[in-house]
Amino acid sequence: MILGGVGFSVFIVLLALLAFSAFRVLREYERGVVFQLGRFWKVKGPGLVILVPGIQQMVRVDLRVVVMDIPSQDVITRDNVSVKVSAVLYFRVVDPARAIIQVERYLEATSQLAQTTLRAVLGKHELDGLLAERERLNLDVQKILDTQTDMWGIKVTNVEIKHVDLNETMVRAIARQAEAERERRAKVIHAEGELQASHMLAEAAEVLGRQPQALQLRYLETLTVIAADKNSTIVFPLPIDVLGPLLRRFAAPPAE
Repeated sequence: MILGGVGFSVFIVLLALLAFSAFRVLREYERGVVFQLGRFWKVKGPGLVILVPGIQQMVRVDLRVVVMDIPSQDVITRDNVSVKVSAVLYFRVVDPARAIIQVERYLEATSQLAQTTLRAVLGKHELDGLLAERERLNLDVQKILDTQTDMWGIKVTNVEIKHVDLNETMVRAIARQAEAERERRAKVIHAEGELQASHMLAEAAEVLGRQPQALQLRYLETLTVIAADKNSTIVFPLPIDVLGPLLRRFAAPPAE
């Protein structure tokens, strides 16, 4: 009787444990992919899920957005410049069944695909485009990844290039290029200023040529400006038409 009572108690305990193992609780952001005797049955959750022990198995899938760092990649651009590029990837599972059935370890698969796609896309562009057109490159990488991971039940929402690392030689070359570009712009602006000034001086000379008195007034104005600095020696040209009458008067013979 005692052995029978112990066996019955063990049976009850095992039955309770078996019944307890049949219950699963999934959070709001989780789904359970249920397999029945090895075959896909359905996706369950969230909330309380009841499984048949020994017959049904469940794999949990997180539906939240995953933020994944893409390790620094060695990229050779189209103009044969070697750079290191790192990025960040945002994606989430939209079809739990395909994420579990179609690919083994979808997180690792997405990471490897993102690395190869990043190298392939950036290698088609020159260094200037890589530095100046990040938004377009981000969109190109995101579209390619989203298309390729669609069969895995994964939605790639965004890709952001974080850092582009150049060696010191290339940094100095870019600095010299920027300096030369600024010098070119300065020379062009200076030449344009000289051209505009020449046109204005030509117009001013034409106006002054119509009225000789205006030239004298211009001389006086120039003298006023120069006189503001008292440490200068001024050589002022005196018009000959002013001195002409005086010279003729002194040169005339005295009247008898």
